[in-house]
Amino acid sequence: MDIFTHALASATAARVLIPRAPLAVWIAAAGIAADADQLSALVSPSAYLTWHHTYTHSIAAAIAIATLATIFHAALHKNPVTSPNEPSVTTKSTQPENILQISIAFQLITLLHLALDACQSDPITPLWPFTMRRIAANYLPTIDPYLIAILLAALLLPELLRLVSNEISSKTKSPKGRTGAAIGMAVIFLYLATRAALHSNAATAIDSRTYRNESPRRFAAYPDSTSLLTWHAIVETESALQEFTLNATQGSAFDPQNTVVLYKPEPSPALETARNSPIAKKFLTTAQFPKATIEKTPDGYEIQIRDLRITATNDTNHEVTAVIQTDANGKLLNDSLVWTKDLTQNPRHR
Repeated sequence: MDIFTHALASATAARVLIPRAPLAVWIAAAGIAADADQLSALVSPSAYLTWHHTYTHSIAAAIAIATLATIFHAALHKNPVTSPNEPSVTTKSTQPENILQISIAFQLITLLHLALDACQSDPITPLWPFTMRRIAANYLPTIDPYLIAILLAALLLPELLRLVSNEISSKTKSPKGRTGAAIGMAVIFLYLATRAALHSNAATAIDSRTYRNESPRRFAAYPDSTSLLTWHAIVETESALQEFTLNATQGSAFDPQNTVVLYKPEPSPALETARNSPIAKKFLTTAQFPKATIEKTPDGYEIQIRDLRITATNDTNHEVTAVIQTDANGKLLNDSLVWTKDLTQNPRHR
């Protein structure tokens, strides 16, 4: 999930949980802190695979982030020191919130970050350090305009209504924006339930077909960012990986023969060496649908391994490809992780 959506979701949740807390603190400290792992892309493709959606996207990290945010909030909003002759005035708008309430709110906001990321297609490792197993529900695209619209409405419509209310000199005692934010969060849960139902329809349709006389060994359906009903599917059969789109409306038909077929390469010493190389092993721990291509070179062979999930979800900003080079007998010469965009711009870039 993109940082902007997380910021909006955190602000909306903050309005519901503790509306008088400073909004900037909620967004900066809790809402997007886990996405600090995005900075690993500035280091190298290898660092990105190691850090992206792993350690900081875990329940353990969420607890740590919430604890640090609570401490920061408490230190930043201590009661001001007044002189002995100056009375201390505490109003309803400046009175500090209960520290337990602050802590619980921060924890729920950090867990909301994990929940939203778990609903999309880029997997996270929520149970680190106990296991590095990755989880992705495939309900939401990385950038979801419908979700962003709901969150913006939940935050901005109450402000507009408040301006209108002030114009006619009407006052309300309810916390600023809480009702609108609560309605917005309820709409988000309904939206997620709708996405989940559509994903289930798509998965059922995919699993019930055969593909060029082969049954699916495994498959995935990924959401489209603009259409709720369009889903991008990948099916692995015995001999190939197949890509296609389908309509997730229950009962909708699609032709399983009308797919983009990517045949698996024939077994060879070079391919076996590539699969067992250190770089390929690291890459395969993150790839959902790895696809290898083999090219003859003057020195032997070059094998490139890509994850078809990336192209299916159109999330190619930080796409990584494993490149392995062998000699003519299949002996490993070199292996590396490179940004796919660099390969596209310069096929011989290493």
